[in-house]
Formats: sequence, C-alpha cells, structure tokens
Amino acid sequence: MLIIVANREEIILKSNILVINGHPDPQSFCAALQKAYIDGVSHTNAEIQSINIHTLTFDPNLQFGYRKRTELEEDLLHAQELIRWADHIVFIYPTWWGVMPALMKGFIDRVFLPGFAFKYREKSALWDKLLVGKSAHLIVTTDTPGWYSRWVNRHAGYRVMKHNILQFCGITPVRLTEIGPVKPSSGEKRAQWLEKVKQFGSKLA
Repeated sequence: MLIIVANREEIILKSNILVINGHPDPQSFCAALQKAYIDGVSHTNAEIQSINIHTLTFDPNLQFGYRKRTELEEDLLHAQELIRWADHIVFIYPTWWGVMPALMKGFIDRVFLPGFAFKYREKSALWDKLLVGKSAHLIVTTDTPGWYSRWVNRHAGYRVMKHNILQFCGITPVRLTEIGPVKPSSGEKRAQWLEKVKQFGSKLA
C-alpha cells in the first residue's frame, strides 16, 4: 500500500490484494474466514482477487523436481499471473501435522518455481529473489492450543512458510495470525474470529 501525504491529508492509493485459500474443503471455516477478509476489503479502495486451491485443476506432484520441466496447467499459469499482480498476499489455511495441507504444498511446489519465484546463480550458493516488493499475511487455523504451538512445536509450519518459502522468494514482511483451537470453539467465538479477520481486510493487513 502506497501512502502519499499532500496538504496534510493522507491519500491512500489502490493496493492489489490476493487471498489464497489452501483448505481442500469448500465448506471449511477457512472458507468463512476468506469471505470475512474479502468483506473487509470491500470497504476500502483496494482491488482484490482470490485463489481457491481446491477448485484448480492441476497435478500437485512435482514429478521430476527441477531436473526436468513439467508444463504448467492453465490454472497454475493464471495463479502465477495473480501472484505477480499482487502487492499483498493473504494465505488462509489449516495446520495439519504442524504444516499446511498436502494440496497447498503441492500448489506451492508447482507454482513457486525457479524463474518465477527465485533464480539460482550459476556456480554460487546465492540466489535472486524474484518476488521482492510483496508482503504476506498467514491466517492459520489450528486445533492445537496456542501455548503448545509456540513453546512445543515452535510454530514449525509458520517458520517453513515464512523463511523457507516466502522470504526465500523475497516476500517480506510475513505476518502470522493463528486462530484456534477451532474444533472445541463456540459459535460466539467463531463469530469473534470472523469479525477480527474482517477488520484485517478493512485495514489491508
């Protein structure tokens, strides 16, 4: 988001916001969180696009690694276009076994490729980050108590997304909002979470 101060007033120019829902179930609480965030953005002057990974047609298996090119499906080519377009990317997904769902990991494997997200330097341990200038917000649901995620699991999945994937490609800062435990939560508590995420959208956070 770009802010220009003119005549002592702040003029906020449009931002491009991309929301990526990584839950494979279209009726999940993540889908409700996605809708809440989009509702919040609707009260701003930002432009917003969404990717629902469960609706895409693609093979999540990077069969040959980086040894041999696997042609990208049309849906993945469009996903790359949206990621290029975005200034701020919001990932909404559950934590399963400490990390994101397999479908979302497959999406990342297939989309965040050399030449698009990063580029290795010849005869060097260094690399070029090709997604510089973008920020991200991870809104992650969990059934694990917050204290256990922080002190026992040490937010392992968050560290993978932040350091090993997004910052590796130049996306920074990367912010985390952990929502849970979801399974035992009341309807009132879920409504509070939805309102919180709606406020994130209205603030373009």
